[in-house]
Amino acid sequence: MKLGLPCPSPTCIAHAHAGYVNRASAVAVRLDRVVLLGMICFVAPLLSAQVPPGSSAGEKPAPSSPNLADSESQRSKAKEQVKKEEHQRFFRIVPDFYTSYIPDAEPLSRAQKFDLARKSSLDPSSFAVAGLDAGISQAENNFPAYGQGGKGYGKRFGASFADSFDGTMFGGWLFPVLLKQDPRYFRKGTGSFRSRFYYALIKTTVLCKDDNRRWVFNYSNFLGNLAAGGISNIYYPAAERGVGLTFQRAGVVMAEGALGSVFVEFWPDISSRLSRRRPKPGKGETIGNP
Repeated sequence: MKLGLPCPSPTCIAHAHAGYVNRASAVAVRLDRVVLLGMICFVAPLLSAQVPPGSSAGEKPAPSSPNLADSESQRSKAKEQVKKEEHQRFFRIVPDFYTSYIPDAEPLSRAQKFDLARKSSLDPSSFAVAGLDAGISQAENNFPAYGQGGKGYGKRFGASFADSFDGTMFGGWLFPVLLKQDPRYFRKGTGSFRSRFYYALIKTTVLCKDDNRRWVFNYSNFLGNLAAGGISNIYYPAAERGVGLTFQRAGVVMAEGALGSVFVEFWPDISSRLSRRRPKPGKGETIGNP
């Protein structure tokens, strides 16, 4: 998408556009850096160690405290559940770390939210997907300002990977920690097709569980996508920046996430049916042999 400026002559258009792009680029980069720095300064104190309610910063709850025992039990249970989630993959390749098949799963700690985001965003498949996306983008000459050849591919790869990384870290870690929300998708698994489809496509896009297992408005999803879209103004070509494009990218990512939830909801059912239809090899036979 390109930005145009009304001007009477081609020469005037060229000079005006060049000046506008230079000024807009400088302002956008400075503004994004200021916003990012401000967010880091604002977030850092909030990500410090959490003090248990009812105790001061210098006090520790007694070992025999029932609340401490319950907390330790919850953390241990959550650790086991997250460990299983970290082994979930589609086709044994694509990570499915953000899906919980336990409706009442234990809330995630701050450290667990960070670990899930880090492992998901830095998984080898994330680099492979970014590489594939960059190849398709270069073949279609998207973002022509990046150019062609190895340099152009490298820029497209970096932008694609940065999009994925920023979205995961903002929507899967930073805002869920700040807002005390759970970034995972809790698979419904039962009910009519219509109710499950609505749940996956609409409800879990608008709502999410908080750290008290209550359904609340999914601010983390909306703000995470907007933040990632805003940061992308730093590395996208000048013609691909702006407030409107930021909201457009956020909307596209949100729609993709909703469709991904539908896939996650119904894939186990599809996979189960496909496995039932596969012919079982007879004694001494292997599938595929004449």
